[in-house]
Amino acid sequence: MDVSPSPIVVTGDQRVTATFSFSTRGAGKAELQLKPPGDASVGSPVDLTASPHGQWTRWTGKKTFDAKSEGRWSFLAIAHDGNGGERSTDGTFAVEVRKTAADTRIVDFGAHPDLVSAGDHISVSGRLQLERGGWQGYGGQRVTITFREKGTDAYRHITTVDTSRSGWFATKVRVEATGWWRAEFGGNADTKGSVSDTDRVDVKARSRDSRIVGFDAYPEPVDKGDRLAFRGTLQAEGSHGWEGLSGQRVAILFRAEGSSRWERVTGDWTGRDGRFWAGATAQASGWWRAVFEGARGVDGSSSDSDWVRVVKPTPPPKDTSRLVKFNAYPEPVKYGKYLRFRGVLLVDGGGYEAKVALYFLPKGSSKWQYVKTTNSTGSGKLYTKVKAYKSGYWKFVFGGDGDTYGSQSGRDYVRVKR
Repeated sequence: MDVSPSPIVVTGDQRVTATFSFSTRGAGKAELQLKPPGDASVGSPVDLTASPHGQWTRWTGKKTFDAKSEGRWSFLAIAHDGNGGERSTDGTFAVEVRKTAADTRIVDFGAHPDLVSAGDHISVSGRLQLERGGWQGYGGQRVTITFREKGTDAYRHITTVDTSRSGWFATKVRVEATGWWRAEFGGNADTKGSVSDTDRVDVKARSRDSRIVGFDAYPEPVDKGDRLAFRGTLQAEGSHGWEGLSGQRVAILFRAEGSSRWERVTGDWTGRDGRFWAGATAQASGWWRAVFEGARGVDGSSSDSDWVRVVKPTPPPKDTSRLVKFNAYPEPVKYGKYLRFRGVLLVDGGGYEAKVALYFLPKGSSKWQYVKTTNSTGSGKLYTKVKAYKSGYWKFVFGGDGDTYGSQSGRDYVRVKR
């Protein structure tokens, strides 16, 4: 049974209305009887207001007391289950009469934040002050935090908190419904009770949690330039546990080795069972993860990170080439006349068609000079000619290509005569 205020303090000729409240489960009817101090054998009934909450019902009644009500009262609360059964509880409460009492007030009361999800905690705080030739903090006193749910007309006790030396108080409470909060001080032998202003807090339905499970980036390791694949499942918490969440966008993020920055690379929409697949080109080693930014009624989430090592691809083996049967002729050759060159380019024993360069090393020099480029035939045969002006060595050079290693012919010395 909650009695507010408690104790009930009547000062002088004032009248104080107290609120009595209690909760029952599965009871369709309840009654409350109050018995004044003395030998009265029959209690007086109090009209009750019912506030159902699921299987529970909150019953609230009010009674006004004056100086003649002083003493310890008894109460009897009875709940009827509708099948002839009943449960009861009893107890006592005090009504005190005081000739003089100092005024008190509760200021700066607030409940914040103003908008929360069901099940969150809010902070309620304020300051209790006493009037003694001016308002000052009233420390060491117990303040009751009460709450009135939207759609009801009665405040119910939630918790109590003691004021600090300077009169401040603060505590955290869990919220489940939209409504108004306030603080109440019941007074004592020297002071009157007081009630703060109210502060409303709106409560929205809590968003469902989500998670990404089974995230995998594969294959690992992977050659640079090859395709990476990503897969996983987005789930949301439902009434039957974790369930696949369909039709949601999941982003695939990458953080390169040595970097602290995540970059969005690709993404996919989840299927009916919450699964997603995506692909991207592998460029560097690093971490991959999937991220869901959230949707209406569902919180966002991120998968675990998956490390993928990217390696340089192994080049395919090349064939060996040979330049054979090189010949520079005629020898000697007259100054300014054509010098002809023949040879054969072979790869794995067969002729090979490719570009081949002709180089010349003048007599007395140590540096080969590029002269021209010619093409071998499909059978590997080479032929070209140039005018001769100096004596020296000649050779063919094949630089190789994507499939074949390079090679060079033997060198041939030709004397140029005047």
